[in-house]
Amino acid sequence: MDASAVVWVRGFEESPLHVEYAPESDARSAVVTVAVTRATDLTGKAILKDLFPATRYTYRVRQAGESIQGSFVTAPALDQSRAVTFLWSGDLGGGRICRHIQDGYPIFKPMARLKLDFFLFVGDTIYADMRCGGPDWVPGYDFVAATLPEFREKHRYNRSDPAVQDFFRATSVYAIWDDHEVKNDFAGPSEPLMPVGRQAFLDYWPIQPPPEEPVRLYRKVRWGKGLELLLLDARQYRSPNQERDGPAKTMLGAAQRRWLIDSVSTSGATWKAIVSSVPLSVPTGRPTARDSWSNANVLGFPEENATGFAAERDLILRSLRDRKVKNLVWLAADVHHAEVIRHRPWPDFTFYEFIAGPLAASRGRPRPLDMGLNPVSLFGLGEIDNFGEVTIDQRGLTVQIIDVTGHVRFSHTIALE
Repeated sequence: MDASAVVWVRGFEESPLHVEYAPESDARSAVVTVAVTRATDLTGKAILKDLFPATRYTYRVRQAGESIQGSFVTAPALDQSRAVTFLWSGDLGGGRICRHIQDGYPIFKPMARLKLDFFLFVGDTIYADMRCGGPDWVPGYDFVAATLPEFREKHRYNRSDPAVQDFFRATSVYAIWDDHEVKNDFAGPSEPLMPVGRQAFLDYWPIQPPPEEPVRLYRKVRWGKGLELLLLDARQYRSPNQERDGPAKTMLGAAQRRWLIDSVSTSGATWKAIVSSVPLSVPTGRPTARDSWSNANVLGFPEENATGFAAERDLILRSLRDRKVKNLVWLAADVHHAEVIRHRPWPDFTFYEFIAGPLAASRGRPRPLDMGLNPVSLFGLGEIDNFGEVTIDQRGLTVQIIDVTGHVRFSHTIALE
């Protein structure tokens, strides 16, 4: 936010951590103390308040004579017009691809070389339900998590990669979860492991839910006049995937759906970006239990009596069309390929869907899109780790797809409506 920040920390013993912080160009600093205990796996969150907007801060975390330094950028004030650049991707450590014994997670090095304001980690931040072991991989990930300590161990494994640590210490991160933080294709209310997976996720990411809803993960972030982010929780409230689609089936739950429609349609930001861990137009899961929003078959044709979540998806889109929302994009990951898609489900309503990933996981490839959204794929990239970059400035919104070597594979600018 423009006046506050959450600094996630993990200590090495049960003693206070001290977070000293100041604007990058200012010698004066303030200090926040965080108590960490083994009950939270020695993790904690320092809440920094009364910050200056659009300012780079440096911080130093100290505990028992040891220290480490990092930095972050605060958002511009609501009435400030400033360019913003961010990255997004997802899917880290899945499909028997985890930390390489020599290269670790190499994609974070080209990401760290870019000048950006923040990173969106769009789900599958760990693969709690998959094993990864063998001579090529750093040991410690070759198990399926079933207890809170094991879920936390999966998070520690990914966080221990040096390139990941360097990137996160210098970059603000907004994270959402998807299925593999708990179990493949899970639906929250019916999954016994959801509470422990959710707790580990909250322990390991700089998320501060409201006191009245301590496990709420959906939230919004305003970045000056140019951008508002709507970060969704597509797991905690969803109906079972195998249910037939219809008005009663939901991915978001009624409260989150109302919040999303109202937040987008009343936003004063120029661009509205909805961040969904699963894509709108790429069918996933099985025909008997779809996992993404789409009801389409493998050829892209929407099917009747299908098991997706297209009824709720289309209700949301119709509501945004009726409220005359402009300059709308959806950001997603999950399908292990990158794609930039223009949707025009009705003649008077156009929006874009951007997909990126994986960061390091099994690789997929583009597939037929849900024709019910009248999609046009502007670019698709499979079989390689990747991330996306978005820049919003006076020209409009520019999206780029960048591969693991740092090579820009696609660039496209969208003008303001």
